[in-house]
Amino acid sequence: MIGITGFGAYVPRLRLTRQQIADGQPGGARGKTIAGERAICNWDEDAITLAVEAARDCLQERNCLTGITLASTTAPFADRQNAGIVAAALDLDEDLQSMDVGGAQRAGTTALITALRSGCEGGERLVVASEHRVTRAGAPHEVRFGDGAAALSIGATDVIAELRAAETRTVDFVDHFRAADAAQDYYWEERWIRDEGVMKIVPPVVEAALAQADMAAGDIDHVILPSPVPGVGARLAAQLEFQEAALAETFDKTIGDTGAAHPLLRLAAVLSRARAGEKILLAAFGQGTDVLILETTAAIGTRQPRLGVTGALAQRRPISDYAKYLSFAGLIDRELGMRAEGDNKTALTQLYRRRDLILGLVGGECEKCGTRQLPRSRYCVNPKCNALDTQKPFAFADVPARVLTWSADHLSFTPDPPSYYGLIAFEGGGRMFANFAEVDAGAVDVGSVMRMAFRVKEHDRKRNFRRYFWKAVPDGGSQGKEQ
Repeated sequence: MIGITGFGAYVPRLRLTRQQIADGQPGGARGKTIAGERAICNWDEDAITLAVEAARDCLQERNCLTGITLASTTAPFADRQNAGIVAAALDLDEDLQSMDVGGAQRAGTTALITALRSGCEGGERLVVASEHRVTRAGAPHEVRFGDGAAALSIGATDVIAELRAAETRTVDFVDHFRAADAAQDYYWEERWIRDEGVMKIVPPVVEAALAQADMAAGDIDHVILPSPVPGVGARLAAQLEFQEAALAETFDKTIGDTGAAHPLLRLAAVLSRARAGEKILLAAFGQGTDVLILETTAAIGTRQPRLGVTGALAQRRPISDYAKYLSFAGLIDRELGMRAEGDNKTALTQLYRRRDLILGLVGGECEKCGTRQLPRSRYCVNPKCNALDTQKPFAFADVPARVLTWSADHLSFTPDPPSYYGLIAFEGGGRMFANFAEVDAGAVDVGSVMRMAFRVKEHDRKRNFRRYFWKAVPDGGSQGKEQ
């Protein structure tokens, strides 16, 4: 039996309120109070870094993976496999299949159906959906979109949810589009999307899936329906006669619509609280429709993510102002100053040769004395050992660390000054000089517990290349403080 064996999610910690967006527009909010907020990426986050965090939240064992699929319409590279970067960051074996899926808002469910139908001989397949959604400043969708990612592992053992039915329709209904050389999407009228798109295209596919599973609408315990237009999900549920109590949380006012990641993000939230024997209907809309019906097994409570959607929401950090969001999203042409004028060209030869260190944060552990070090070298750094060629690879990414020394640098360039960095020591041995991220003033000191996070280290603006590396992030020590 092939099915879902694990799940995880990641929502970036920064939150921008709808009130801030409205107040930042010409004329302001005109005295109105607007509720809700959206999750936004920090300056060093994108669809790849979000995907890595969601995958880490999902995976318990990584050596059993035989493939990885990344679904995204906002992946940073058009001709460099984005899934391959995620796989390297997760320190996966290189003898696995990898694939990027995009081109529609149902890319996440398409990847999931493909994985469930193709099977996973000898291991599991990881499906990750991730989006960093950016609109023009002042666009109507600016208040509705959000950033986030979700991951599901697919396999044949310890299945927590099995596939009962899957139906797909491909229809070239253009509700929005983005040309290859465009930065943002162009949207059509919402009434057209609702009445001629979702309300006519989705219902027949849902009904076909229910018939395939030999179920009625009343048999479904959790319903996840697409809502590209406000309110259309509830309207669709009423038309299809689903129980109102079965409608899953939309996260419209806490995260926002995360595009291709949203169906899987909502599914991850449902799986975290589902009980054995419950039926879940999952639908996505975008140039057609995907509909899946899943049924949870007796093992549903045995696999839980480290944080999940609920834990990610609890780690929110309000951003101080709308202008900072515009800067992080690249929506304003900001003066960076002389200290940002250096050439950040990446040596691709070094990136390849040291890819395990740079992307996977893999160091070494001496097989003779057990000393760990980063980076790995031919000689053990332990002066009492100093053995030659005894180090085996050791991944530090999931090892907790503590701050030994730190500094807040107001002179060197960073998109979000000051630049925090310092020396950290990993539990069990190994030290590293690291940049810090997500730091609030006064929240980090010597002895602070840190966790490693895969982030954008630098932007090579001349060649439009992103350089990734690992940064140290306070492990829960700065929740709720303003950025």
